[in-house]
Amino acid sequence: MHAPCALQSSRFADIAKGAPVAEGAEHRLNPAGLRIVLVLQGGGALGAYQAGVYHALHEHGLAPDWVVGTSIGAINAALLAGNRQADRLRRLRQFWDRVAHRDAVDPVRLSDDQRRANIWLSTLDTLWRGVPGFFKPRPFGLFAAGLPVAPEEASFYDTAELTATLKELVDFDYLNSPEGMRLTVNALRVRCGSLVSFDSRDGNICAEHIRASGALPPGFAPVRIDGELYWDGGLYSNTPLETVLDDRSQVDTLCFMVDLWSAEGPEPRTLEEVQTRQKDVTFASRSRRHLEDYVNTRRMQQKLRELYTALPDREKSAQGARELDALGCGSTLHVVRLPYAGRDWQMAMKDINFSKGSIEWRWDQGYRDALRAIDAAGWLRFVADDTPLVVHELPPVERVA
Repeated sequence: MHAPCALQSSRFADIAKGAPVAEGAEHRLNPAGLRIVLVLQGGGALGAYQAGVYHALHEHGLAPDWVVGTSIGAINAALLAGNRQADRLRRLRQFWDRVAHRDAVDPVRLSDDQRRANIWLSTLDTLWRGVPGFFKPRPFGLFAAGLPVAPEEASFYDTAELTATLKELVDFDYLNSPEGMRLTVNALRVRCGSLVSFDSRDGNICAEHIRASGALPPGFAPVRIDGELYWDGGLYSNTPLETVLDDRSQVDTLCFMVDLWSAEGPEPRTLEEVQTRQKDVTFASRSRRHLEDYVNTRRMQQKLRELYTALPDREKSAQGARELDALGCGSTLHVVRLPYAGRDWQMAMKDINFSKGSIEWRWDQGYRDALRAIDAAGWLRFVADDTPLVVHELPPVERVA
């Protein structure tokens, strides 16, 4: 973990003033008019990195047409989709300022060991008192004592305050209107263990859908919607990329995928390192496998179209043409992967580290990493029309410099 940079104070001041989006940037960086999608994982306090990524996209006219989120990613997604463009950064900042725990000492003034100790104290305070505007401990601890409670109360913490926060910071009428950005949030149906996607295009999304997407047990209780209980969608798949891959729109797409957990890491030697590694592996993206399946499926669809075209006219039929159309036309998906690189001293509870210094560092790192991706702009390079997928990794820092 690094200390927050000095430039942060001026950048966050610009947010408060409503810094303007760079004019004309959307034409230079997206001349082909690609649909822009932002995919946001679950990861608790690590989600400040996602806010920094959006900050850079916003400044360069790359605001998404569609945002897909799970857990904290669903909260960030709702803050984006539920506000007009001029208000999005300010609302993001208001949320993260509200949930941040003020550091007892300015982390810039501390050594690395002192900073780690300071964050431990902040994290313990979160466990003890909760996070204002987000969650708080349940009194009387019946669930913790092993006694039966109502399903909606089966957790250590109560997230009712999050409903009030979302209603204050998210304009749900705008979110569900035709002019709003498309929003999809994923949650797990408790009764049968199936993944459900709530989409603003198909019906009205409210604060309860967002809470359900982030209801990770046993910390948070399931949320009941239309008679069904839902848990955090990350229990099924923490990276909602499949939602984008399953989309049948078949339009050329530029997808920014933010990874908060690392599938790769050092061999653990202590209990803390084992717990950290376990959490990373559990919630890390499985995107590589999903992308390979996507490419194989698209290539098979292309072959089917080629074979059908080669058939004699007498062998073709209206039914066959309709079935071929249902497979979709050829389109290209660009995936820009933005991985959070903060190791957080191998702390297993890094996702509940709401220290203000840590949140500001993550925001700034997300901003800087997104700038690297925008500077490279790999999606502007020529690709053949029959290319189904191009994955863009972050270029080395030295190359950008």
